[in-house]
Amino acid sequence: MLDEEMLDLQGHPHRRYNPLTREWVLVSPHRTQRPWQGQVESAAVERQPHYDASCYLCPDNLRSGGVRNPPYAATFVFDNDFPALRPGLPAGGPGADELLRAEPEAGICRVICYSPRHDLTLAQMSVPQIRSVVDVWAGQTIELGALPGIRCVQIFENRGAMMGASNPHPHCQVWASSSLTNELERELAGQRAYLERRASCLLCDYVRLEVARAERVVCANEHFAAVVPFWAVWPFEALVVGRRHTCSLDELVAAERDGLADVLGRLTASYDALFGVPFPYTMGIHQRPADGGEHAAHHLHAHFYPPLLRSATVRKFMVGYELLGTPQRDITPEAAAAQLRAAR
Repeated sequence: MLDEEMLDLQGHPHRRYNPLTREWVLVSPHRTQRPWQGQVESAAVERQPHYDASCYLCPDNLRSGGVRNPPYAATFVFDNDFPALRPGLPAGGPGADELLRAEPEAGICRVICYSPRHDLTLAQMSVPQIRSVVDVWAGQTIELGALPGIRCVQIFENRGAMMGASNPHPHCQVWASSSLTNELERELAGQRAYLERRASCLLCDYVRLEVARAERVVCANEHFAAVVPFWAVWPFEALVVGRRHTCSLDELVAAERDGLADVLGRLTASYDALFGVPFPYTMGIHQRPADGGEHAAHHLHAHFYPPLLRSATVRKFMVGYELLGTPQRDITPEAAAAQLRAAR
């Protein structure tokens, strides 16, 4: 094994530890030199109109569920016409066998249209416009989290057809569920363990370290920072972290909501500048459980998982060793952050 002082994080294969999920990722930076003869995606960009008469998310249009949208002029929220979760499910399960276990999962799914504009993505919105979205996120967090039986409020966006988005009109979703998601449960456990061991917050310590070193920071302001995390799995993955310890969106004061809007706009604009408009990604906000507990170890943050590997035409898939063994990446977080910074 290489001596620690000799380990070159930009040249030698190594693995990095994710303290949030307490899992490892294999990093193989030397593989960036390998030739690519695999699948190539189309890089053609389809420009969207301001308004699309056939879009079921545009104002005044009929949705696929048969309801007509109001002539909304700002952010618009409605119950998903085809929800993955439904309220009022029976309490019992089909059986208690440990190997054939199932239980009901009740909840509510909503859609949030960022604006009436069919073509206006986060990357193209102004800070005040994104701030209005942040305010809606916080409001939905409070409203849905207060409902009986809801334990988790998950806000997420699938951007682009490559990520499975069913409609190009910029929007996100919020799913409020009766149980914690797997990822939030893992992150809560990691943060609690760190707090018990170090008597401090994992992400508070981490964001201070990253801002001080600056090599993996994409953009930052007084209140939030966007970094390519040291343990990133996706090639241009980003972690958006508050610089003050808060547990959920509704705890953010006005200046922090402006700061979050600013970083979200700058980060997504960097993605577009590097790879083209509109850049595909999955984004998700992780906040504390909505079960009434304090959950002081949890630190509000958001993940961006873009699928592009080395250009707008080469996509990253989780296959082979990554599905059967351990996640693996070729482009180091330091190199990815440098490319995103240079693209602004």
